[in-house]
Amino acid sequence: MRSASWLAVGILPIWLQGCGDHGSGAPAPTLASASDAAIVDTLHGVTPFISFAELRGKALGGVTTVTYRIDPRPGTSSRPVSVQRTVDALRRRGFADGNANAITLPVFGLYADFSNHVSIDLTFSDASTQSLSVDIAAPAYVDPNGVYDHMTILKSRGAGDSLGFDFFAMKSGLGSPVVVDSDGYVRWVGSFASSATTSTFESLGFLVGDAASTSLHRLELDGSSSEMQVSSPVYTKFHHNIDPGKVGLLVEMDSTANGVSNVESTLTEITDSGVVLKEWDLAAILSEYMRNAGDDPTAFVRPGIDWFHLNGSVYDPRDDSVIVSSRENFLIKLDYATGEIRWILGDPTKYWYTFASLRAKALLLEQGGLYPIGQHAPSITSDGLLMIFNDGGQSSFQPTGAPAGEERTFSAVSAYDIHPDSLSATEAWRFDYAETIFSDVCSSAYEAGSSKSILVTYAVAEARAKARLVGLDGSKNVVFDFEYANSKGPCTTSWNAIPVSFDALREQ
Repeated sequence: MRSASWLAVGILPIWLQGCGDHGSGAPAPTLASASDAAIVDTLHGVTPFISFAELRGKALGGVTTVTYRIDPRPGTSSRPVSVQRTVDALRRRGFADGNANAITLPVFGLYADFSNHVSIDLTFSDASTQSLSVDIAAPAYVDPNGVYDHMTILKSRGAGDSLGFDFFAMKSGLGSPVVVDSDGYVRWVGSFASSATTSTFESLGFLVGDAASTSLHRLELDGSSSEMQVSSPVYTKFHHNIDPGKVGLLVEMDSTANGVSNVESTLTEITDSGVVLKEWDLAAILSEYMRNAGDDPTAFVRPGIDWFHLNGSVYDPRDDSVIVSSRENFLIKLDYATGEIRWILGDPTKYWYTFASLRAKALLLEQGGLYPIGQHAPSITSDGLLMIFNDGGQSSFQPTGAPAGEERTFSAVSAYDIHPDSLSATEAWRFDYAETIFSDVCSSAYEAGSSKSILVTYAVAEARAKARLVGLDGSKNVVFDFEYANSKGPCTTSWNAIPVSFDALREQ
C-alpha cells in the first residue's frame, strides 16, 4: 500500500509593514519558513506496526533532527509513541541520502487496523522547526500463533491511574519480542521467526541470543535484522536472560571444554557485538571455595547435570559485584573482579544448606520474610533493594533423596534489604496478589526506572495454562492485568517481560 495522504505546514516569515528588505530590525526568514520539505508517500513495513514516511525537498539538507509522534487512540491512557533521531543517525542506517534531500523515516509503534495520525517535526540547523503530519492506515494484525491477538483484559488501566511506564516487551518463545502498551494494544512485532526468550531492549532494537547456537541477532524496530557470533570456541548456546552488566551485557551460555559440559552454570559479560569481556564459571568458583573450606564439592557441583540452573543476574555498582540467580539453589553475590563469594541467600531447607562451607556464607532472613525459592529476574530497585520474582517452586534437579526445599502455593515479588556485615537480610516488602497466583517457573518483576512502578510477569499462571502481565503503581496497586494463553506450551508466551520506553526513544 502506498498512501498519498499528507499535509505540510510551513512557518510564514513576519515582515514589518513597508519594509522591502531585512534592515530596520526585521527578522530574517528561518530555514523552516523557506522549507520545501514534504511527505510524498508512505510504505508498509514487514508487520502492521511498522511503516515508512518518505520525505523529499532540498531543504532537508538543513535538517538536523527528525521527531515523530503517534496520536493515542481515543479513550486510551498510554503516552504517545515518540521517537527522535538525528539525521546523522538516519544516514548511518541508510535512511537519508548524502545531502539529506531525501529521508525515508521509519515509523514504528503504530496501532494495527487503525488510521494513525502521525506528527513529524523537522528541526533545522538554525533551531527553527517545521511541522508535517500524515495519516497512516495500518492493516489488521493476525498472530500466526493465535496468542497475541487474543488477549483478555482482567483489569484495564483507568484514565487517572498513575503508572511509571506505558509500554512493555514480552520475551516470546514463539518469535520476536512483542511490545504492548498499558491499554493492552500490541504496538510492535518483528518478523523474527525463532525464539526470543533470551533477549533485551537496547537502542531502538532488540538483541536476541540464539537458543541453539552462539548467534546474537539484532532486531531493529524498523523491521530489519543482522546477525553476529559470540567470539568463544567453548560456548555452545544462549539460555535464559540478557541483563545489563558493568561494561557490556550479562548473558548465560552453556559451554563445553576438555570434554566437560557446563550446563546453565556460566555467566559471561559480552559487548553488544559478541566480544567476550569476562566470565564467571560457577562450577569452578564454588568447587574451589568449598574445597578450600573443607567440603568435598563433587557431591554438589555435578558437571553435565542442570545442578545450578542459572537464570538471571544483576550488576551492583555499589560494591562492584554481580548477583547471580540459581533457581535450583540460591542467590549468590560475587566480587566482580575476583569471583569471591560475598554472601548467599536461599531456602535453608534445600540441599545446598547441608554443606558447612555454603552455610558459612548464608544470610539469615529475619523472621516473617519469604526466602527466595525458585526465583527469577534479580534486579536492584531505585531505592537499593534486591528485588526478585519469588516463584515458590522447589528444586527439580537435586540428587536422589536430597532435600528439594519448600514449595509454596503462591508466587510473590520480594524486595530485600541486605545487611552484609551481619550476614542478615530483611524482606522489606512483598507483593503477592493476595496469594492468588502460582507461577512456579520462568516469570519476572522489573521496576520502570526510578518510578517505583513495577511490571510483573506470571509466566505460567493457572496451572501453566496462562501468562499474566500485571502493572503496579508506586504503591503496589494493580493498574492493569492482562491475560494470554500459553497455547504453545509453558513459558512460550512471555517467559519474562520488561518495560520499554516507546514514549521517549532517542538516537543520536
